[in-house]
Amino acid sequence: MKDVIRLVGLTFYGYHGVTAAEKETGRQFEVDCEIEADLSEAGHSDLLRDTIDYSQVYRMIRETVEGTAYSLLEGLAGHLAANILDRFPAYRVTLKVRKMQPPLAGPVRYIEVQVTRYQEKPSNLTNPGN
Repeated sequence: MKDVIRLVGLTFYGYHGVTAAEKETGRQFEVDCEIEADLSEAGHSDLLRDTIDYSQVYRMIRETVEGTAYSLLEGLAGHLAANILDRFPAYRVTLKVRKMQPPLAGPVRYIEVQVTRYQEKPSNLTNPGN
């Protein structure tokens, strides 16, 4: 049985994009993260060490969005997904990454890229930092 942890509406300022203006002045980005993992042990123990510490997930996403520049949302989302699967005991991760002010010639609320990545067996059996 697999369970889900969701972090929704994470908002950051970053310098991702292909245009000079995006790289120079930056934009607001929003991220939703859904992690599928076995949370049954944490449900029994009620201990942080038996789950995925979502504050660590948030920190990793924030550091990546704010600290590394990508030309494409696809690159940013793919990098985030790979890092989550490498660092946390997750089976699946889905990320939605939104650019809130895309450089388009007409009105648009945002541009969004969604990626989903899987692994058969979580590579990290313990929660880092616990």
